[in-house]
Amino acid sequence: MSEKPVILAFNRFYLPGYRAGGPIRTLANMVDRLSDDFSFRIVTLDRDAGDQDSYPGVVRDRWVSVGRAQVMYLAPTTISFRRLAELVLATAPDAVYLNSFFDPTFTQRILLARRLGRLGKVPVILAPRGEFSEGALDLKRMKKMVFLRLSTLAGLYRDIIWQASSMHERSDILRNLSFVDTEDIRKAMDLAPVDCGKAVERTTRKEGGPLRVCFLSRISPKKNLDFALRSLAQVKEGVVFTVYGPKELPVYWAGCESLISVLPSNARVVYGGEIHPSDVERTLAQHDLFFFPTRGENYGHVIHEALGAGLPVLLSDQTPWGEVVERGVGWTLPLDSGTAYARVIDEVASWGDGHFSRTRTLATEFALERAINPEVLDANRALFLTAIGGNRS
Repeated sequence: MSEKPVILAFNRFYLPGYRAGGPIRTLANMVDRLSDDFSFRIVTLDRDAGDQDSYPGVVRDRWVSVGRAQVMYLAPTTISFRRLAELVLATAPDAVYLNSFFDPTFTQRILLARRLGRLGKVPVILAPRGEFSEGALDLKRMKKMVFLRLSTLAGLYRDIIWQASSMHERSDILRNLSFVDTEDIRKAMDLAPVDCGKAVERTTRKEGGPLRVCFLSRISPKKNLDFALRSLAQVKEGVVFTVYGPKELPVYWAGCESLISVLPSNARVVYGGEIHPSDVERTLAQHDLFFFPTRGENYGHVIHEALGAGLPVLLSDQTPWGEVVERGVGWTLPLDSGTAYARVIDEVASWGDGHFSRTRTLATEFALERAINPEVLDANRALFLTAIGGNRS
């Protein structure tokens, strides 16, 4: 029996990191669920997002076992164009897997080496991870548009395979990258852990008490916490809004604090700090509603986790979770006004215990259904097998 194909993945952050959110979990889930078919090797930084120091006890510059993958941790100062090119050649992978379009180190240097003929003919798969949603592109738009034009002219992204996690992301790619052919895009939704939606201990809302709403994500412009706070100012019912996540940009958080300071007395905001992934579902289960008006998600793992914890979800229409509406477990609204979001929060505040109980059951069932969907697993497997194709001897 032949050896498993080797997938060499580059991602700026990986386990034991967690502050960078979805891309880490996406790759970790892929490793857990596809390692029977592929051998994963992952190249990443030796520290978590926002950290100046490396992980305690980390072993750098050689392959170490992390779960079912082999991982190489690199210090930022040691990552050169030549080093990355030599690493690809030494690994001799069957495919290279990139997890960002705009990453200057772990995407652009790899593609430049490829363009210069330094990587041989290894196929390359690129997952933009929601970077082409309108909300994401609006952040530093001019800089991104200039890079898009220059990289197109240089041919950096020519002849690669693109992963779209949804039809929405596929449309985003085609709208912004005129050189991409439709047949070069493979739709493969992000994988979730199969224990998503497991039973967790929930606390019920006290009779007459405020609605317990929460937000859990990186606190950054893309995740749109400031919009959530402006919406909260229009809520009439009593609400406690707990914000979890790393303060990615101090200036942005300062602006959010200014919004918090002028909220009416019926809306109280609590900062709950950073939550380790192992505690996310348990933490979410202590609330009544998940509020996430993000500017754009290619998947949104935290949405899946909120559903698994039994929460209805109040989302923007910039995620691939539109099905929550027809399943009776959430709302997806445009970002043109916070008024509609405030109305939903007031509506949920009026629910009785029976309504909450029915919704919790529907939410956890939907989360589990998404997690174990065999078509999603098959699509992810086919993403790599199609790329490798006849390249293997």
